[in-house]
Amino acid sequence: MKLSESKRDNMYFYLFIAPWLIGFIVFALYPILASLYYSFTDYDIISSPHFIGLDNYKELFEDELFYKSIAVTLKYTLISVPLGLFLSLIFAMLINMKIPARGFFRTAMYFPSMVSGVSMSLLWFWIFNPEVGVFNYILSWFGVSGPAWFLDENFAIWALIIMTFWGVGAGMIIFLAGLQGVPGSLLEAAKLDGAGRWTTFWNVTFPMISPVFLFQLIMSVIESFQVFTQAYVMTQGGPNYSTRFYVYNIYVSAFKDFRLGYASAMAWLLLLAILIITVIIMQSSNRFVYYEGGRE
Repeated sequence: MKLSESKRDNMYFYLFIAPWLIGFIVFALYPILASLYYSFTDYDIISSPHFIGLDNYKELFEDELFYKSIAVTLKYTLISVPLGLFLSLIFAMLINMKIPARGFFRTAMYFPSMVSGVSMSLLWFWIFNPEVGVFNYILSWFGVSGPAWFLDENFAIWALIIMTFWGVGAGMIIFLAGLQGVPGSLLEAAKLDGAGRWTTFWNVTFPMISPVFLFQLIMSVIESFQVFTQAYVMTQGGPNYSTRFYVYNIYVSAFKDFRLGYASAMAWLLLLAILIITVIIMQSSNRFVYYEGGRE
């Protein structure tokens, strides 16, 4: 029986997407649904999961480390995200200017963000070394005695925040693309009207790149909620739980304490929190995001 052309095209379509579809079901959809089920069970990998209802969720809200990990993650997010966005935008504006060797500076700024998380963590671990680290050595030039950083619970989180600025080049490239999309006619009109640089930026440039800013804001918040590599490689959540990020807490619960059901409950609360925060940002974006044709 000869297939019609439309049926043959449909057959080829499903045939070509089959590898991706199978991979998505096996490696993404099934683990997601399985973790939802495990969050209602007592599961230690070795024995079969035992259904316990909402007990994992009830225990979470009685766990001191659960609240500690939330506090650490929120502190990191509230400090690193605004500073990271600010630096990314500032560097993008500087690189967008007509300066000599502009291509070199773009590459130099972006290159550090290509270094893997483990390599970057090991590099910064030595930079912040209290005895032979470069950071404290530079501080000594100004007569400042640097702290022990990762050995001091008051400074460990600040060291990790400073580390995040190493990767602002990735955000800079996205902001740079947005800046280059600002119509030159609008900038020229503002200049002819006598607008200064700040006025031009606030009333012309920023509204035009505000959708890019919204994207960067959401992605930065989501990324900050999922910090793991730095804590795992450099601090193991210490000292005194000062860098016990939420995702690291999930890892410890799952693969050190072997409480996969409990860890799954934490993971689903994280998903819910990210979803709620993303919705809040999107709902409030109409106050600062400009779309062509008006605000949405």
